[in-house]
Amino acid sequence: MAERTVADLVVERLRAWRVPRAFGCPGAAIDPVVAALNRAGGDPEFVPARHGETASFMASGHAKFTGEIGVCLATQGPSAVHLLNGLYDAKLDSKPVVAIVGEDTSGPLGGAYEEIGLSRLLGDVCNQFVRYGRTPAQVPAVLDQAFRTAAATRSPTCVVLPREVQVASVPDLVAQFAGVMSATPGEPVAQVLPHDTDLAAAASLLGMGNRVAILVGQGGHGAAAEIVALADRLGAGVAASLLGKPVLDERLPFHAGVLGEVGTTAAAQLMGGCDTLLMVGTNNPWTDYYPMPGQVRTIQIDIDGRRIGNRYPVDVPLVGDATETLRALLARVPDRPRRAWRETVEASVDRWRQAAARAAEPAEPVNPQLVLHELSARMPREAAVAVDVGSVVYWYARHLELPPGVAAHLCGTLGSTGCALPYAVAAKLARPDRPVLALAGDGAMQLNGLAELITVAHHWREWSDPRLVVLVLNNRDNSGVGDGRPAAGVANRRPDVPYAGWARLLGLHGVRVDRPELVGAAWDEVLAADRPSVLEAVVDPTVARRAPEPAMADLRGLFSTGEPDTTG
Repeated sequence: MAERTVADLVVERLRAWRVPRAFGCPGAAIDPVVAALNRAGGDPEFVPARHGETASFMASGHAKFTGEIGVCLATQGPSAVHLLNGLYDAKLDSKPVVAIVGEDTSGPLGGAYEEIGLSRLLGDVCNQFVRYGRTPAQVPAVLDQAFRTAAATRSPTCVVLPREVQVASVPDLVAQFAGVMSATPGEPVAQVLPHDTDLAAAASLLGMGNRVAILVGQGGHGAAAEIVALADRLGAGVAASLLGKPVLDERLPFHAGVLGEVGTTAAAQLMGGCDTLLMVGTNNPWTDYYPMPGQVRTIQIDIDGRRIGNRYPVDVPLVGDATETLRALLARVPDRPRRAWRETVEASVDRWRQAAARAAEPAEPVNPQLVLHELSARMPREAAVAVDVGSVVYWYARHLELPPGVAAHLCGTLGSTGCALPYAVAAKLARPDRPVLALAGDGAMQLNGLAELITVAHHWREWSDPRLVVLVLNNRDNSGVGDGRPAAGVANRRPDVPYAGWARLLGLHGVRVDRPELVGAAWDEVLAADRPSVLEAVVDPTVARRAPEPAMADLRGLFSTGEPDTTG
């Protein structure tokens, strides 16, 4: 029987924390842990990525799509540097990830040729917890503390393991040092509710409001029923942050869509016209689209008190879990629906949706808005959607309606290109029985996507539902201007790549569409394919991504009577 090592102990602790898989790139300094994972027979599974950056994006994506703690592995030096993008993604979007980094100190003068000070390198992104496991006896407790801290703070943490520690034998008595889990992965550490006095003050402000708006962020996940009930009780309109887009059914008549530069005119108008604002679990950075300071009375709900008032002045802070806090508010808020305000909001939403028909406007060769519009009608139930950074975010935010049950995530706060394919791989490995879609531009595909299609090709035969569809909006434009002007100069023209052809070379399905009348049929084809697919849509780079105009977005002057209905 092989001697039990610290690397085996690491695997045992991952299993104890119910980690289903770890993502990483093998390397000498972490190979003992990778070998132990291989000996574990898939419990947990080791998923090799093409690059350290995509491994960390996979870990962050796993945390986003499952609510569990993501795990990534790397070696010292460049491999650890490559983790930073995905770890910063997890930090800024408040997702728990544990990075395990191997270090080899056996070289000259005690350092290896790839030596980088890991504590300093990772000290900002993993500022809640970076620790070395320097002896076999320390490793179980350090790992447990890393997992507890990641769960409690919803942030990335890091454990550094010297290679000589990983290969050290472990006497049986080391097991007594293993900590006991104090938090279940994916669950809040405790139920948090605001004080009764704060709840009463918030209910009073909401009850007095004549034009209530609710801004929903990712922290509202799981509270859709409570948000809708409160909105109906107050006759409120609702908007979402980009990260909060999947929380509510976007087909609700009073749902104004996404707020911000990538969002809708209706959402901007809602903010411009309201006199009372309730923010639920949002840290939306587009502050230009919030109401003018002094215009509204504001209540903010967030599980993390450090975010209260971070983006906008707050009258009543409510630190607590969104679902339970909203239930407590519902017990206190009077039933006073403002019919005129609600009707005004719904009319604004109707105007926006009618204007959204511009997706059918002619373009050369295909309007990118049309591509997302056609997907809306075909979105599989229980699908997962991973969205990259770039122009695709605009069309996703405005033209893809997410029905209930569809999860969607993006690198919303960091805004790092190249995340969609790693996210999609993580989502598919977590739920191989549901379809997954990755929405990306040609720049994101050239950055990380083409390489990670190799990972898709390696795994897809294991999936009960083989559908992983990658949309590539191919506009050959590297300018990022987005105002309708064509790219100027050779530097702004991205080299063309046969994306669908690359998929076919890997044994996947590939479809290229450059005619608008064939877009719907192309979606039908890839969504019915018996293997993962790439849908390459050749789109017009001159279609403008015009942002809503906050200064003109004011519903207060749109009442037919000039005043809101105050009769309830």
